[in-house]
Amino acid sequence: MAVNLNKDTVYRSAKPKDKDYTINDGGGLFLFVGATGTKLWRFIYAFDGKRRKIAFGAYPDTTIENARRKAEEAREQIANSLDPGEIRKEAKVAKQLAKANDERVREGLPILNSFADVARQWLASIAHLTSEKTHTKKNSRIERLAFPLLGDKPIKEVKSSEILAVLKPMIDKQQLETAHRLHAEISSIFAYAIVHNFAEYDPAQPVAKQIPAQKVKHRAAIIDPKLVAQLLRDISNYQGTFVVQSAFRLSPLLFQRPGEIRQMLWADVDLVAREWRPYVSKTDFHHIVPLSTQAIAILEAVQPLTGGGQYVFPSSRGDGRPMSDNTIRTALKSLGYDSDVMTAHGFRTTASTLLNEQGWSPDAIERQLAHAPRDQVRAAYNRAQYLEERRRMMQSWSDYLDGLKAGAQVIPFRKQS
Repeated sequence: MAVNLNKDTVYRSAKPKDKDYTINDGGGLFLFVGATGTKLWRFIYAFDGKRRKIAFGAYPDTTIENARRKAEEAREQIANSLDPGEIRKEAKVAKQLAKANDERVREGLPILNSFADVARQWLASIAHLTSEKTHTKKNSRIERLAFPLLGDKPIKEVKSSEILAVLKPMIDKQQLETAHRLHAEISSIFAYAIVHNFAEYDPAQPVAKQIPAQKVKHRAAIIDPKLVAQLLRDISNYQGTFVVQSAFRLSPLLFQRPGEIRQMLWADVDLVAREWRPYVSKTDFHHIVPLSTQAIAILEAVQPLTGGGQYVFPSSRGDGRPMSDNTIRTALKSLGYDSDVMTAHGFRTTASTLLNEQGWSPDAIERQLAHAPRDQVRAAYNRAQYLEERRRMMQSWSDYLDGLKAGAQVIPFRKQS
């Protein structure tokens, strides 16, 4: 292939004509001379059976030496089965992307198409599916634990070994629940990336087997009626403050989650209707808790003390916050019930176990435990489902506990229809 056919004087002396014309320099390089006097270097080549053309700049700003060097690079690319035109387009896009990313970095935004950028998009796409609290936790976990190693990397370049490196500190510390949660979130980010053409595969998938299975640790609970009877007597003899005594005595009667009881709002309590209607963040719906005569008595006794405030069981510090989440745990421990024997959450297990044994409807028990579906329509329906049966069940449960505490014979009873 003949190249470098002309001296520079040929191109310098080229004059415009009535029509545009070209001067061949060989090897696909031409100087285009326009009728207006414009002189442009062009490289014409064939790739995949198609004739293509790229520009190398205007003459004489782009010298003959530069034009020939660019032509030689293009011929080498073609010899290596690379399209020089596509390479130039990719370089232009990369330059534009680099400029845009510089601006984003200055504005405190993640780099385009980076793991952090796609993660933010995924989080925004699921915001309506989770509660604000859960969404905040996901966002924080990904930011704190994944972004330091993966954040600025182009998502399509993230490797399985890098994802394992993110999870390894948690695995080493036996923080397996966090490791599994973060792994699932990273995998979901890649699923989003694949669907939206940011990545072609999920490198988190092969990492799953590198995370040890988490051993489920059930919260300790007393389910032997004789031991429950002693627990109730111990609770009645607890010498803490009246507010803590009240919360402690109410816990086995309601068997709701400890956080829901300690954050009970007076605004949610209707003593006339004998109902407590808390918002249950765990399942994202408003629950109905029928109040037995015994529960009403406890609430009426504490109302003169705390009824002027927001919380039924406020913090003893007077800082406007609810009672601490350690309060009932500490009270149990002071009575000799360590966390491997009985927990605040264990009142739920105690009630569920014994009520099932006593023949109450499993569905009614599940509704009373607030194990409700996340579907909003079903949740709105289910919060009132089995309500009349639950009213009878809650009163019978309180009466049963009173009997145990008083030393009644602990023979399981069948519910009254």
